[in-house]
Amino acid sequence: MDKQTVVVLFGGRSSEHSISSATAGGVLGAIDRDRYAVIPVGITREGAFVLEDDDPAKFPLDAAHLPEVVDNGTRVLWPEPGGDRTLRVVQADGSVEGFGEVDVVLPILHGPHGEDGTIQGYFDTLEVPYAGGGVLDSALCMDKHFMKIALQAAGIAVAPWVTVRRRDWDGDAADVRRRAAALGLPLFVKPARAGSSVGVSKVDTADELDAAMAVAFAEDDKVLIETGVSGREIEVAVLEGVDGVRASLPGEIVLTSRGFYDFEGKYLGGDGVDVVCPAELTDAETAAIQQAGIRAFDAVDGRGLARVDMFLTPTGELVVNELNTMPGFTPISMFPKCWVASGLSYGELITELVEAGLRR
Repeated sequence: MDKQTVVVLFGGRSSEHSISSATAGGVLGAIDRDRYAVIPVGITREGAFVLEDDDPAKFPLDAAHLPEVVDNGTRVLWPEPGGDRTLRVVQADGSVEGFGEVDVVLPILHGPHGEDGTIQGYFDTLEVPYAGGGVLDSALCMDKHFMKIALQAAGIAVAPWVTVRRRDWDGDAADVRRRAAALGLPLFVKPARAGSSVGVSKVDTADELDAAMAVAFAEDDKVLIETGVSGREIEVAVLEGVDGVRASLPGEIVLTSRGFYDFEGKYLGGDGVDVVCPAELTDAETAAIQQAGIRAFDAVDGRGLARVDMFLTPTGELVVNELNTMPGFTPISMFPKCWVASGLSYGELITELVEAGLRR
């Protein structure tokens, strides 16, 4: 069987560059080499597309030294619509080398310029097939304000919130504090368009709000202040396959000594948090969570995949916190762990994503 060519695209301009690069290490090590020819393409922090080494060991998830894409002088020339599908690379010495026709791109990019619909629109314009989310669902889920509006419109419960733009805070911070006070305590303050818990703070007392706003505004000029929801933190992985959309067994984030599931807890193996999958749930709870995950995926016109995060309250209500259209694929990430617990290996999961992209 002729191998199909997959471009694994990673890195990017966002603050989640290193997490994307570490995810690439896992994907490059697990993708089915008997089925696919792989071209690794990195995006530097400055936005240059470069040909990377096909070496999983170069991109380890190491808390002491997170990996990154470094400008090596190469430049990737993407196929143009209407022409041949060959991916070409300008080498550092100026020579141009062809790497064969591209069948599909697997973007494992997180955050702005990767998970927000921009790179998806770029490949749509080039008429290059790609795996994962599309333009609309990526853009909606990247902006937590509009994601909540879409979920509410579909009758899905979300945490009460107020959205604050920098001009609102600079112009009348006292009014924002009053609106925040009406939400009660604790609060969570989040950048509207960042992921991996970057810029997120938990506010337990009113005098912590200003510092939390400063942390969030360092990431985005639009910030959400949310009511803290009391309940179990449940996550479910959603995948669009040849037979339709299905959900994994749910997992649970169990906080032991950490205040919330922050960047260190998610990616660096920080103490105080356990990632458990499958979660200890009744059959009825599992079915309700899976159904809620698929409903949320449909509400944002989901494509490819998403991780749906929600709270299971003591009264049994499910409150959706957010959707991630390109969740982490590191060894300790919830998305692959949930599918492994559901009987789908890491390599098989990558194959499903690639094949879904090829069907488009």
